[in-house]
Amino acid sequence: MNTDYRLEMIGITKDYSENRVLDNVELKVGKGEIHALMGENGAGKSTLMNILFGMPVIHNTGGFKGTIKIDGQEVKIDSPQKALELGIGMVHQEFMLIPGFTVTENIKVGREITTPTVASKIFGHSLESLDREAMQKDARKALDTIGLNIDENDKVGGMPVGYMQFIEIAREIDKTGIRLLIFDEPTAVLTESEADRLLDAMRVIAAQDISIIFITHRLDEVISVTNSMTVLRDGQYVGRVETKDTTAETIAQMMIGRAVQKLVDKTEETRTINESDVMLKLRNFEVDMPGEMVKGVDLDVRRGEILGIGGLAGQGKIGIGGGIMGLYETRGTVELDGKVLDLSKLGTALKNGIGFVSEDRKGVGLLLEESIEENIVFSAMQINNGFLKNFGITKQFDKKATREHAEKMIKSLDIRCTGPTQPVGALSGGNQQKVCVARALALNPKLLIVSEPTRGIDIGAKKLVLELLAQLNKEQGMTVVIISSELNELRSVADRIAIITEGQVAGILSPDDSDAKFGLLMSGM
Repeated sequence: MNTDYRLEMIGITKDYSENRVLDNVELKVGKGEIHALMGENGAGKSTLMNILFGMPVIHNTGGFKGTIKIDGQEVKIDSPQKALELGIGMVHQEFMLIPGFTVTENIKVGREITTPTVASKIFGHSLESLDREAMQKDARKALDTIGLNIDENDKVGGMPVGYMQFIEIAREIDKTGIRLLIFDEPTAVLTESEADRLLDAMRVIAAQDISIIFITHRLDEVISVTNSMTVLRDGQYVGRVETKDTTAETIAQMMIGRAVQKLVDKTEETRTINESDVMLKLRNFEVDMPGEMVKGVDLDVRRGEILGIGGLAGQGKIGIGGGIMGLYETRGTVELDGKVLDLSKLGTALKNGIGFVSEDRKGVGLLLEESIEENIVFSAMQINNGFLKNFGITKQFDKKATREHAEKMIKSLDIRCTGPTQPVGALSGGNQQKVCVARALALNPKLLIVSEPTRGIDIGAKKLVLELLAQLNKEQGMTVVIISSELNELRSVADRIAIITEGQVAGILSPDDSDAKFGLLMSGM
């Protein structure tokens, strides 16, 4: 029996339907060790932690293969309650606190200390009274352990974000018998000084023989606080390394390092792009998109280019497109062909020649119960009165023009369907995405912004969508901005790639730059 490790996950394999998201993955964490779990978005980190914590999403979808051991003993974790019984806790990135409760009440919720009363002796345990003094004593001890000097009787509502994160940690270490803590991007919402304090708190916790799994994209934090790390890539185990024996560049290479498989053939590229001919200019651009805040972006889009915008989830790249389209409150300036756009008015970007394909094609991009042809012309009808006939002072839907245009788009974009009247909801994901593109093109835009163009579609459909964007750029000279979490697709089709980290442009790279350069920028270094 191996007792060197607090946690061993061996041969972990997980399928969702026919999609394998983890393939023979391994994770080993020593006792009292701070161990980083590293990987790009989609590498499998969340799925692996869901397995460790016994989340229902795993067991409701066929379970998993492999073995889990805690302190050398094989265990079966089929629910979060079982994980808690084994001493496994999780500090979530999204706070699980109750604003109307005090610090003590939040730390002790679900584990309240009670004392018997006369009524409880007659009617049962539920009528026992709270032993607030004992609860406050426990809360104070947990807060002192992590160095948080706040009153345990204060209400949580209205506290700074940093305090809330520390209260989450205090709640976990207050649990009896805690042996392993999972920190899921705990510094993502913290200031630099708060993050430093949290790293110090992690060291204090580990010194008490509590093991920590630290999930973060910030390589400087990993190098600063961890003992070792495991790297996943595309659902597979890349390796386990000791932090002292590696460098940020090596870690970035391990995370990103795969052969770049070009999804689009650009070998016959003949375009010339004038670097000084800037079509779209963003200056100190800020966007208040929840979860994707943009915090002062300066970026130029050159006429006739394909500009890729990449970065990890939650770093702000998605907010750029939504902000330009006026979907969220913005600050700073957006200038198109020398004209500053008033983004406070919804539809300004569309009226000035910017087409947009949303990452949320079902929630924002499509009318699922309506026909293909109606979806294609919908925006053009609203924005520039396209596909409408004048009848005196009224306008009427032009069915003939709509049908002709829809049939043309179905043919040119290779939309696989039974015809223009088929409901969009009946199409495959890839064909729905093509309808989104067709709707944007019906506006005859001079600039097309496409957000997460291949999300949720298979590899064949991905190639078709990317080839379509490359074709529009090459044959029609359309300027295209592709915002994507899939670095490989950006490197396949873009002329330049801007990496967004913590709401700002970390740098702009060539598609042929090294994996390490991409990894370092995406990790904030």
